[in-house]
Amino acid sequence: MGRVWQKFSKEIISENEDRAKEKVLSIIGSKHGTKRTNIRIRDIVEIGEDEVEDLVVRDLLMEE
Repeated sequence: MGRVWQKFSKEIISENEDRAKEKVLSIIGSKHGTKRTNIRIRDIVEIGEDEVEDLVVRDLLMEE
């Protein structure tokens, strides 16, 4: 059986890229039962507050 790679994007709040990567691996692994070795992170991009689409992240930014 071949692998089917599914593309996605995830908005999170993090202090730096290493913590952002760790957080995404943790979230995807726990929600989907996927091993870290099967997750490939192509890009980590910082976005501005005005570009945030995730309502939970937006609310957390408003609290800060």
